[in-house]
Amino acid sequence: MGKITSKLLNAMGFSGEDDDYGFEEMDSTEMYQEPPVFTSSKKNKVIDINATTRFNVVIIQPDDFNEAKEIADHLKERRPVVINLELLEKEVAHKVFDFLSGAVYALGGSIQRVSNHIYLIAPYNVNIMGDFRDELKNKGIL
Repeated sequence: MGKITSKLLNAMGFSGEDDDYGFEEMDSTEMYQEPPVFTSSKKNKVIDINATTRFNVVIIQPDDFNEAKEIADHLKERRPVVINLELLEKEVAHKVFDFLSGAVYALGGSIQRVSNHIYLIAPYNVNIMGDFRDELKNKGIL
């Protein structure tokens, strides 16, 4: 047994006999062995990330306030939604928009106005870049 181990055992009140405790001395080659290297016979697979990130854009023209929940469900499923509120009465359209604004806020998404009464509502996983209204004006659509 090494000197340090003997001194430590003596300091703790144990006798310095080597064989009673089952301690064995290790040489430096046993203490610092390289970890085993594991190899696999399987080949690495490459997955195209772009193929897995496809999503659908939902276009809805609600007839009444009850369809606002359906639109919010699409957002919960991380689908962007374009809503057209032109056919709704002004008060109902305002209620639908307020409801969806709260849903978008709660889900961490965003809303952008495309034109009068038409909005793009995007969940948190979809970024809206640019201003659609400016794009449509520049292309002569609005």
